[in-house]
Amino acid sequence: MDGSRSRVLDWIDAYEQAWRTPGTDGLADVFTADARYAQGPYAQPVVGLPAIAVMWEAERASAAEPFTMTNEIVAVDGDTAVVRVEVHYAEPEPHEYRDLWVIRLASDGRCREFEEWPISPPNQGLMSD
Repeated sequence: MDGSRSRVLDWIDAYEQAWRTPGTDGLADVFTADARYAQGPYAQPVVGLPAIAVMWEAERASAAEPFTMTNEIVAVDGDTAVVRVEVHYAEPEPHEYRDLWVIRLASDGRCREFEEWPISPPNQGLMSD
């Protein structure tokens, strides 16, 4: 894999599109079959597409939930990227997160390892474990 920023941006776009699309069929375009997805730096990873699909649906209110997402690539080294992400949800109750994502891409551009560090503002009461 060439590790280029454009490949990372393509992956981020695919991730956001999958989040905004009903169902979980699109996850196979974003993650490898044996991908590992950790929802926090100390969280036990969810492993494999079927398990990621269950987690994915449990975590979102719906594919239609209104939000905006911005990102900034912090670093790319080989197949690994670190990205700063901000997500602002409008409903049912406005809230936001600032995330750091550690993404390890397979040679085909799909993610094989994903670790997120989600942080919410202290006054929001949603601080991640």
